[in-house]
Amino acid sequence: QLQLVESGGGLVQPGGSLRLSCVGSGFSFRFRNIGWFRQAPGNEREGISYISPTGDRINYADSVKGRFTISRDNGAKTVYLQMNSLKPEDTGVYYCAARTGWGTTPAEYGTWGQGTQVTVSS
Repeated sequence: QLQLVESGGGLVQPGGSLRLSCVGSGFSFRFRNIGWFRQAPGNEREGISYISPTGDRINYADSVKGRFTISRDNGAKTVYLQMNSLKPEDTGVYYCAARTGWGTTPAEYGTWGQGTQVTVSS
């Protein structure tokens, strides 16, 4: 059974940091591109960051560039999203997703986790 499980979300003050984890199982994790997406209430799901199977190709949305860092450990079947200098507008449910081949839109991804809530507020 293909599965992705996110963790690491929570409540943090503006300027704080969180590290999200995405653990995969039931498929060849090391061959898949992984994307992080977020969805704020009333908004469409948007892409945040993407990483290729070997980590040699990485992309960030302009809104998080310089603040977020994506990485992966294929031995642990895990992709991380280190989020620094968090802002209230970073609030939302964060999802990871997997696909074969490069993709940057939610519609291109077929395997999704259940999401983890990130709230940035004082």
